[in-house]
Amino acid sequence: MKIYDTLSTKEQEITSDDIRIYLCGVTVYDESHIGHARTIIIFDVLRRFLEARGCKVNFVQNFTDVDDKIINRANTEGIHPLEISKRYIDHYFEDFDRLNIKRATTHPKATEHISEIIELIKDLISSGYAYLSLNGVYYSVSKFSEYGKLSKRKTEDLIAGARIAVDETKNDALDFALWKFSETEPNWPSPWGKGRPGWHIECSAMSLKYLGEEFEIHGGGRDLIFPHHENEIAQTEAVTKKPLAKLWMHVGMVTINGEKMSKSLGNIKSVRHVLDNWGPNVIRLFCLSGHYSKAIDYSEDLLKENLIKWRQVEIAYYEMIMSDDTGPTDEIINMASECRTEFDSALDSDFNTALAINAFFKLIKGINRIAASESMTKSIANIALPEFEYMSDVLGLQVQKVTDQEKQSITNLIKQREILRAQKQYQEADKIRDQISAQNIVLLDHKNKTVWMKKEKILADA
Repeated sequence: MKIYDTLSTKEQEITSDDIRIYLCGVTVYDESHIGHARTIIIFDVLRRFLEARGCKVNFVQNFTDVDDKIINRANTEGIHPLEISKRYIDHYFEDFDRLNIKRATTHPKATEHISEIIELIKDLISSGYAYLSLNGVYYSVSKFSEYGKLSKRKTEDLIAGARIAVDETKNDALDFALWKFSETEPNWPSPWGKGRPGWHIECSAMSLKYLGEEFEIHGGGRDLIFPHHENEIAQTEAVTKKPLAKLWMHVGMVTINGEKMSKSLGNIKSVRHVLDNWGPNVIRLFCLSGHYSKAIDYSEDLLKENLIKWRQVEIAYYEMIMSDDTGPTDEIINMASECRTEFDSALDSDFNTALAINAFFKLIKGINRIAASESMTKSIANIALPEFEYMSDVLGLQVQKVTDQEKQSITNLIKQREILRAQKQYQEADKIRDQISAQNIVLLDHKNKTVWMKKEKILADA
């Protein structure tokens, strides 16, 4: 498997079977939005694919739960900042569990790692990379000769003050805060004075604690390349003298009408809002529909297209599990093998989820074509279903399934309906159809039989 590395600007091969991944998580001052969801879905599928290939994955995704934005939100609401962070961490898990995101091996919080952060800052001071000022402790960018290697920016070309708070007590305008003095809660005692950590040092301390030095993959959105990931490299490598990560993987933004989502434009789409309207599978298909490194544009039309595709997935699954009899399997053996090879090859080649989805839907179309010709048999399903389940599990897609009890109850109702239709009692037969539909069951009438499926209830499809 090869993935494009932002640092070397080349595809790098993943050779280890023991993969450590650090993904920069959300700052918990508001609801997570669809841009956050895309990055997290991409890394969820990466993890699923690696695990499906037999790799052991140690996946760490942090929460930034102390930040000026959190404090400002708390002041506006008149509550403690940690109440704000707890609220939105709880909301995060509610939303992303619904999105079928596997929880990380560890979800560390910055506030639970103050001692590790302080120790790392001590090391940076003692090695000459950090200094004390009137407002806190700062990292001296000029001391790290490779600063800018990730973002390909030269320090002399950087505009002073760009995304960096102006502070005249710093030695250089590009220097960034490791520890900020503050009497405002939350704050903690330190050897230099009461305060709280800077944003960048939190991730350095947590990645070192949980993954050690030179771990396999560091990821996040493309907007984190500078300054956040650039500063992480400077901090960590100044202490370890080793590369922070072997590979840097960055996910493109989700835009709306070509513009970045922002509160000022009022175009932010929260995960909760999109989930309530479209459900998890449509969102996952949308977020995986383009190459991870490129921006994708949010639109209701694209979501509708993916909803139509998802209904085809549901039909294919139920056509297979409702099949009976035996028959020839030559066609499905070749098609299933071909689709699986294309699927794996797409993900092996710079994690091309768009091509992987094409391979998945090639299988779906083949299954539905066989079913439409009334040629679906248990023999065919036994070959196609394992490949269907493998691909859908890697993509994190979940078809609505039924218990044996539900299956028997629905089957009995369908038999009653067929008897009524044979007796030309169409009005009574339609009543049973309505009764079945109320359970989100859709009848698929073939010439010689009726197959049924349980479909996901999606508000936008009402």
